[in-house]
Amino acid sequence: MTEPLRIGNASGFYGDRFGALREMLTGGPLDVLTGDYLAELTMLVLGRDRLADPRRGYAKTYLAQLEEGLGLAVERGVKLVTNAGGLNPAGLAGGIRDLARRLGLDVRVAHVEGDDLLAARDWGEGVLTANAYLGGAGITACLRAGADVVVTGRVTDAALVTGPAAAHFGWLAEDLDPLAGAVVAGHVLECGTQATGGNYSFFQDLPAADGLPGFPLAEIHADGSAVVTKHPGTGGAVTTGTVTAQLLYETAGARYPGPDVTARLDTVELTDAGPDRVRISGVRGEAPPATLKTGLTRVGGWRNEVVFVLTGLDIEAKARMVREQLDAALARRRPAEVRWTLARTDRADAPVQEEASALLRLVVRDPDPEAVGRAVSGAAVELALASYPGFHVTAPPGKGAPYGVFEAAYVDAYSVRQVAVLPDGTRLRVPPGPVADPGEPDPGEPGRPGEPAPDEAPPLPPPLPPGPTRRAPLGLVAGARSGDKGGCANIGVWARHDDAWRWLAHELTADRLRELLPETARFPVRRHVLPNLRALNFTVDGLLGEGVASRARFDPQAKAVGEWLRSRHLEIPEVLL
Repeated sequence: MTEPLRIGNASGFYGDRFGALREMLTGGPLDVLTGDYLAELTMLVLGRDRLADPRRGYAKTYLAQLEEGLGLAVERGVKLVTNAGGLNPAGLAGGIRDLARRLGLDVRVAHVEGDDLLAARDWGEGVLTANAYLGGAGITACLRAGADVVVTGRVTDAALVTGPAAAHFGWLAEDLDPLAGAVVAGHVLECGTQATGGNYSFFQDLPAADGLPGFPLAEIHADGSAVVTKHPGTGGAVTTGTVTAQLLYETAGARYPGPDVTARLDTVELTDAGPDRVRISGVRGEAPPATLKTGLTRVGGWRNEVVFVLTGLDIEAKARMVREQLDAALARRRPAEVRWTLARTDRADAPVQEEASALLRLVVRDPDPEAVGRAVSGAAVELALASYPGFHVTAPPGKGAPYGVFEAAYVDAYSVRQVAVLPDGTRLRVPPGPVADPGEPDPGEPGRPGEPAPDEAPPLPPPLPPGPTRRAPLGLVAGARSGDKGGCANIGVWARHDDAWRWLAHELTADRLRELLPETARFPVRRHVLPNLRALNFTVDGLLGEGVASRARFDPQAKAVGEWLRSRHLEIPEVLL
């Protein structure tokens, strides 16, 4: 019987805990250690790095972590797999070889190419990066060729797990159920400590511990089932709740499409397998879509921001006064977009000045840097002695800065040439596996192939019988986690026991969500039901404008929208409180 494959993760984003790679290598046994460094915003950052110097474009932090970590991995026989290659996987692979020679280590390094499609077609004006989301097949080829370290560019986050798992167990592209199980395990691992108690709604229920949560690992079995856990003695906790929260993060409906497989999230079963151990089983897979998602980033224009502090009485009148003054000052060359937001953080008779103050935020955007630079900051500064009483701002106005835009395109999977560059330098073409028949309904939204489609609504549990209710925060009975995909926000909400689920499934409709979160009311809201997880997942298309880099709202990645929802009051059955 094949032993389980122990895959850990040491990074959930570019900038995550620097010491995590060492912690994971020394904290307990592992077979593979992954690191996820890429996000939509990161690709824009790396694109600008590459513009400044073509030799750059990868996550430099990873090389610094390997100064110590590479020797530890060799000593312990742990394979390293990372997408830190970003826009230049060959460059990072070469840097790792140089480091190994300097350290006197015998390390076989391979990398995966083919995701970078910037030069492959005309993407339109201003596109800085264009990268297809590849699957794990290139990683699999590199590991089967004996690689100790595999570097990729843009792959799906879960590919860092499906690739090693397929190499270890000998899975083929047709082994959809095991691959789907590995995708789900990979999705749990990809954001690091979010699976071990980080950013968790019920954080106060977790065991008290010194320090930060430990990073997660998964013991993956030949049938694709897995146990999510962490190294002994590390902080945080692994529970069905922490795993559920991460499963809902940045997903949508029952079908979770990717280049390796379309995983059915409505088949996931989570069971408690002991302290800090949660078993994932039952995952079913379907053929991947015939298209690959391709992330495009570009500089969208220039942006500036001024935050005025309004204190004490007459907050609305003070806000009106400064708005009228700035509007008049900008009348000659008004920026293309001018947005004002008043946050009433003040309260009456406050004993602390900050608690007596509200924040009036001005955000301007324009293709011309001059229109949002000195013209705006100068006009704001000139009001210092001529505006509302108590005038001051949170920070001196600046000259403006460029902002980015993310959008998704979809390309034929067979048109992308994925290449595994093996340790000996051999270039091996990696063809895509069998995909869904393009003549069949695609697991994509109508008109937008490759994106999640509306799922058939599963049967709901019977509602709770009528009884007394009390007005209280939703978060007393439900957890939430929210996130971003381009301009779309997702809000996953789950109940911790069956009775709460019976109420939640009937109460929290898409229309009810719009009522509770008025900012979502003007956007398309779709609800997806996941009974196995006692969960609802909402997508709000357009809430985040053109993506995180455009900074369209106060919370540009929708990280806290779920917690906002949990804070909203509604009538809740008293039996649940």
